[in-house]
Amino acid sequence: MNQQTTERVRWTTADLELFPDNGNRYEIIDGELFVTRAPHWKHQKTCVRISGVLDNWSQVSGLGEVVTAPGIIFGDNDHVIPDVVWASNEKLATVLDEAGHLTAAPELVVEVLSAGIENEKRDRELKLKLYSSRGVREYWIVDWRKQQIEVYRREQGILKLAATLFHDDELTSPILPDFTCAIALLFK
Repeated sequence: MNQQTTERVRWTTADLELFPDNGNRYEIIDGELFVTRAPHWKHQKTCVRISGVLDNWSQVSGLGEVVTAPGIIFGDNDHVIPDVVWASNEKLATVLDEAGHLTAAPELVVEVLSAGIENEKRDRELKLKLYSSRGVREYWIVDWRKQQIEVYRREQGILKLAATLFHDDELTSPILPDFTCAIALLFK
């Protein structure tokens, strides 16, 4: 009886340099490669709205910066491109590499769900675990179809669901002093 064992290919950050710049998004989580196409228009519009309200708040408060689709290189086997991140000025001073990528967790990560079971599973399970293990303080999973936001906050060392916000709710955050945003505004 001939048994074959197949070793799983483990992708690294260095492998990403080999892929073409063709509009696809290449991410690595625990050595596994994920390739996604450009998202739906409403997905992108939701990212713009979220980054806009965070940017307005950041400019007024002077406490940090927001960026859309930044690269976060946690290590050779974990390289992701979240939809939106916010980082404090203090954090940014220590986590940006020479190429302008984050090398550690920002305080806030936002993922806007793309259609498909695999995409949802990646954001709700794999990325939740990754962001939790790497020290993200708050993680928002945004569903533009349902017009809702799931807010995960760090509790006892891990990200736990703190609230599910709907159309008539307001979004606030303990890591963003005096920040408030009507959920309805994000999905106009």
